[in-house]
Amino acid sequence: MATASSLFLASPVATAPRAGARPTSSAAFPVLPSLRLRKPSPVVAAAVQAEHQPAVAAAPKPPALPFRVGHGFDLHRLEPDLPLIIGGINIPHDRGCDAHSDGDVLLHCVVDAILGALGLPDIGQIFPDSDPRWKGADSSVFMREAVKLMHEAGYELGNLDATLILQKPKISPFKEIIRSNLCGLLGADPSVVNLKAKTHEKVDSLGENRSIAAHTVVLLMRK
Repeated sequence: MATASSLFLASPVATAPRAGARPTSSAAFPVLPSLRLRKPSPVVAAAVQAEHQPAVAAAPKPPALPFRVGHGFDLHRLEPDLPLIIGGINIPHDRGCDAHSDGDVLLHCVVDAILGALGLPDIGQIFPDSDPRWKGADSSVFMREAVKLMHEAGYELGNLDATLILQKPKISPFKEIIRSNLCGLLGADPSVVNLKAKTHEKVDSLGENRSIAAHTVVLLMRK
């Protein structure tokens, strides 16, 4: 089982695709010049590499099932004058997620879906918000660890279906660049990664632009 000494960090768009995956077409995912990819801090990378993570180390190795299914959910409160990071992309908005890390609701729920499929502890146990090392941390750190654990357990991504729930801003102009970055982090072909976005019809905190949520379902296939 992995320890934190085996964690690594790289630019989200520099991730090599997994074996057998078709290369992602740059034409299919046009890069919008006004958006910024989040780049993890080298200080965070060093902390992850140096520190043992007992929650992962203590977890039993999952049985060799032909496939495994996981579900992830995350929700964050939105506050003025904070960055809104979704799928590793800084989205222009007057509000952002109030969270210990960068508050990337999409990456957090994808991580939890993968960990859940593997029968491992959730993201809050592996990267607790009581640990000052994760203050403002880029969520690609958590994604890369989840993907590494998936491959170490002998699985690869079958497909992923994610749903964002927020009233504002409209996600459709940013959907493809978010999905492209998500594919890069997963090392997955775009054909197996789906992203949807819904409003909450002005109901409760989600519909009143006071929070943002996401659901993700993943299918992992035995290699």
